[in-house]
Amino acid sequence: MTLDPDFVAILACPVDHEPLLYLASESALYNPRLKRKYRIEDDIPILLIEEAELVDDKEHVRLLELASDKSPQTEGEDS
Repeated sequence: MTLDPDFVAILACPVDHEPLLYLASESALYNPRLKRKYRIEDDIPILLIEEAELVDDKEHVRLLELASDKSPQTEGEDS
């Protein structure tokens, strides 16, 4: 199941309070500015700073490519 695009649109990173990229295939939300990946469990985003995964440069590039294959803001969002 994917998250509702309207719900994703209001989500923000708890650190910089900016929008996140939704990566449905990864079950994650990603902040490319801080290289923080937040997992989604049972359709619930885990937006706790201490639970975020910091990604390395290689993973950052992969996630950006994955996001750009879908749309600039969220994967699966209808334009």
